[in-house]
Amino acid sequence: MSDPAYFLYHSIGLYPEKAADMAAALTSFSVDWAAQDDAQWPKVLGARAEFLALWRDLIEAPEGSLTSAENVTTALFSVLGGLPTERLQGKKVLIAADCFPSLHFLLNGMSERFGYKLETVPIRQGEFWVRDEDMLAAWDEDVGLALLTFVTSTSSYRCDLEALIAHGSKMGSLVGVDLTQGIGIIPFSLDTMPADFVISTSLKWLCGTPGAGIIQMRPDLIGEVKPELRGWFSQDNPFSWDLDAFEYAPDARRFEHGTPSVLACVGSVPALKWHADQNGILAHNRMLTEAVIDAADMSGMTLATPRDPDRRGGSVMVQLPESVNPTGTVDILRAQNIHVDARGQIMRLSPGAVTTMKHVEQLFEALKNLC
Repeated sequence: MSDPAYFLYHSIGLYPEKAADMAAALTSFSVDWAAQDDAQWPKVLGARAEFLALWRDLIEAPEGSLTSAENVTTALFSVLGGLPTERLQGKKVLIAADCFPSLHFLLNGMSERFGYKLETVPIRQGEFWVRDEDMLAAWDEDVGLALLTFVTSTSSYRCDLEALIAHGSKMGSLVGVDLTQGIGIIPFSLDTMPADFVISTSLKWLCGTPGAGIIQMRPDLIGEVKPELRGWFSQDNPFSWDLDAFEYAPDARRFEHGTPSVLACVGSVPALKWHADQNGILAHNRMLTEAVIDAADMSGMTLATPRDPDRRGGSVMVQLPESVNPTGTVDILRAQNIHVDARGQIMRLSPGAVTTMKHVEQLFEALKNLC
């Protein structure tokens, strides 16, 4: 019987009954959407409402402060395109060099139009992640917006959100957080980490589907944001089609625009419900990641991830020797039913619910002959 060694939770999260649960949810959607009646929209929007409620519970977000987005890039654009001019014009937008590249592409491309200067805090020579102290040193009162990465995708570095958010408040900056690589494995609550807004997908540790992202914003800030990407679902009543009477919804629904991607939300509900019922996800991950670190040390590999579990997400990254072809190594491992990936010479290893200690042993036994 096939028993894949799966280490790709930084990309796509899995749980044991995911295929069956998703199939059931999407079949239900198909039946509702194909019914010859007028109940399609109430039913599918109800399913989307369940997705939003699960996300609100997960991060302890206030009612009305969270809605869905196709991905983190469109979510960030909705924020940028809605902020009052004085929030960004003539100011700096601060981001770390180990952010998710798509967000940097967007911020860089929009800088001239919105009149801000994008400042990217670099990774120090010979290191693998941007230090918090370097972010703080670059963060002065000229920073109109700082976008923080909860856990990085290239080193699994978990920043000190509490200190960074507190500093941003002192500087009078808006503070956004990309939760994508940490949410679902590292606990996060807006009660203790009061960011101005957060964005995320449901893909990774939450085991959801593509297209099921979220955007959440501090309730008292929502009223001043008027997203330029707007449409019929941006209104309090989406079915008001008076061309001369458009008015933004009073809550997070104003970040919506055209017809929402309900299918992605419906497909992710089973995974979010499964996740909400789990208690030992982090403990299981910590057992396996400690084993990965020990095996990497014994193999003489360079660790590209913090050793301190309080500064680490759910992944472990190792730096392959320059003599090793990372693409070829990933291919060889795949042929042995071991699934990892690499970004340059950095191999990314993310064990989750379907990963076992036997899989860790299998991985490092295979790597003996490759590195």
